[in-house]
Amino acid sequence: MTVDLNELLLVILYFALIILVIIFIILGIKLIKTLKKVDGVIDDVNEKMDKVDGVFDIIDKTADVASSISDKVVGFISGLVNGLFKRKKGNDKDE
Repeated sequence: MTVDLNELLLVILYFALIILVIIFIILGIKLIKTLKKVDGVIDDVNEKMDKVDGVFDIIDKTADVASSISDKVVGFISGLVNGLFKRKKGNDKDE
């Protein structure tokens, strides 16, 4: 009953490969479960971002309206100031 060293090493190698394949299968299953959980979290975040996106749109539109009103007010005031200076220059030349 002699066991050849090559046969013994071959059996050990096959046994190690079988254990390695089983470990990879278990890790693959755990990875799939983790990816499903991550996908659920990403979906929740996307839903919440869609809700918040509407609020940001409202804020953006309000800021645009405020900017347009302030531009009109500044334009009106600068027009008045320019009109006053043009009148003063015209009055100084007449005298």
